[in-house]
Amino acid sequence: MLAGLLLLCLTVAPPDASNQHANPANSAGGLARYEYSQVHMGTRFRVVLYGPDRVTANEAAQAAFDRIAKLDSVLSDYNPQSELSRLSVSNSLERPVKVSDELWPVLHHAQQLALQSDGAFDITAGPLTSLWRSSRRSGHLPSKDELLTARQATGYSHLKLNACQRTAQLLRPNMRLDLGGIAKGYAADEGLRILAKRGIVHALVAASGDIAVGAPPPGERGWRIAIAPLRNEDGAILSPARTLEVSHAGVSTSGEAEQHVDIGGIRYSHIVDPRTGLGLTTSNSVTIVSPHGMTSDALATAVSVLGPKKGLSLLVATPGVQGLIVSAKGDKAESVTTQGFTKLESR
Repeated sequence: MLAGLLLLCLTVAPPDASNQHANPANSAGGLARYEYSQVHMGTRFRVVLYGPDRVTANEAAQAAFDRIAKLDSVLSDYNPQSELSRLSVSNSLERPVKVSDELWPVLHHAQQLALQSDGAFDITAGPLTSLWRSSRRSGHLPSKDELLTARQATGYSHLKLNACQRTAQLLRPNMRLDLGGIAKGYAADEGLRILAKRGIVHALVAASGDIAVGAPPPGERGWRIAIAPLRNEDGAILSPARTLEVSHAGVSTSGEAEQHVDIGGIRYSHIVDPRTGLGLTTSNSVTIVSPHGMTSDALATAVSVLGPKKGLSLLVATPGVQGLIVSAKGDKAESVTTQGFTKLESR
């Protein structure tokens, strides 16, 4: 893929380097703006909120980070002690395993999207993503035998969920679940929910390219989120920059940026196609706006894998969702959007 593909940039000041100090900005409607940041899930989470005073803002932000940290301990595939990892190595081949209230909604939503996308989004692709991580580090493609072994332990149809009992069962040996394409959006949603419980409704929670926003800043129509232009490998701009103005929504982007590897003269993405086990080689980049961060996060990945035509069809078939898909075609870029996407752009 090309460097510099569609990055979401928040139109707010850089976060304070400390994770314990707020940064009040201009007051509006009796509320002041505060900013915070902490590292969770391998990325920097940012909280921007409008609160009545520093103490209230500090306590609310810390409660949101505490919730995100709890989810990190549940959903991480890197942490061998997380609930997700323990499910992967459990004896669920023999019997279903009860899952927590934190893990269940993510598994359920992921499986729904797997069906809708015909496997383009697949959280059972853990063996393939693990193999691809090794390839990115070594600079060598996995062998046919390695891919075959990983594929034999992959497939969303081999993850059985029971909604009545809230259980999960892995139906093939050596299966490993990977929530990397959905967990950050869900955590952003949950951070926003905790803020609202504490009376903070004018807020934004961002986990890199996955963002959840509540009510807009006081006096504004929405949170302004800029989408950087698509650039080629030489840095030349191929598509115009755009700015969205949204509230009560999730916004996610899925693109290449610096996360790629060149192997054998081919540029591969960090995004794995579950159908091949390899990183994507197309230069599509996707921005999704939906009612929730979990939805936008997962859809951005699914549409990246599906490509513009099938990806747009999936978006059109998903209620409440708008999207932008940009594809590099030589020295130009082609863009397709859902019908309502342009209405979200700032005028």
